[in-house]
Amino acid sequence: MSSSTLNIDRIDMEQLQRFGNLELLAKQVVEGFIVGLHKSPFHGFSVEFAEHRLYNSGEATKHIDWKLYGRTDKLFVKRYEEETNLRCQIVIDNSSSMYFPEKGLNKIQFSVYCAASIIYLLKRQRDAAGLTLFSDKIEKHFPARSSNIHVKLLYSELERLMKGQELNKVSATADALNTVAESIHKRSLVAIFSDMMDSSDKKEELFNALQHLKYNGHEVILFHVMDKKTELDFEFENRPYLFVDMESGQKVKVFPNEIKESYLNNVVNYRKELKERCTQYRIDYVEADIREGFRQVLLPYLVKRVKMK
Repeated sequence: MSSSTLNIDRIDMEQLQRFGNLELLAKQVVEGFIVGLHKSPFHGFSVEFAEHRLYNSGEATKHIDWKLYGRTDKLFVKRYEEETNLRCQIVIDNSSSMYFPEKGLNKIQFSVYCAASIIYLLKRQRDAAGLTLFSDKIEKHFPARSSNIHVKLLYSELERLMKGQELNKVSATADALNTVAESIHKRSLVAIFSDMMDSSDKKEELFNALQHLKYNGHEVILFHVMDKKTELDFEFENRPYLFVDMESGQKVKVFPNEIKESYLNNVVNYRKELKERCTQYRIDYVEADIREGFRQVLLPYLVKRVKMK
């Protein structure tokens, strides 16, 4: 299947399921993204972010890509591994709430596909990728490396992540982020995928953990993963529903209209405060709707990557 047949602006489960290999899917997503950049105002990124950088006047000319010069009329040199020092630690929330909704694409699958695509981008740029999985504790932690064997290991872990689900597994996001902040010893980009559904009494702990990452010198981009239609807009038919907390197991049977106003007020206030704290700490906050495509994640990552050069 060619990259042109994969629409990265909308999620199509049938398309995604045709790929038996996560790395192949990531390759198709990234190539489709690059094609899209050529047709967008971000065209300039598509050359520089790959395997080239602009030629600096006065340096040796032996690494100039003359074929690329013929196409762009600009001087670029090929980049090599020793020229790149970006490290990216991808942090994924693996608590039970991330496995919502039960039918179709859920939040953990969406996060895995996005993470796999970012890893492919990092590999393409000869940057180092790491992976941390957490729920109520750190489940797996792989420091950032750039070797092919390491990248294969990360893809293997991501594929395993999509195959299993444990019920009533709570999240301890603040503890996980504090651990990540202390375990990364060199300045890194930390990309977090989470629905941020910690209990409300841990809100300040969560905000402090985000600030901890910044205090330790890391750049942070938070992808707030959600099913916007149900979790943010609360769009349900007005009939009896049995709502189940996937982490605590608590159940409540109600008509959606009875609780919608109160629910929306709480969600709006929490999102507002989360955005404000991220702005205060200079953390990039991105709402990632699982019903939309991958561009909403890859473009903010790419913009952040370019800013860090």
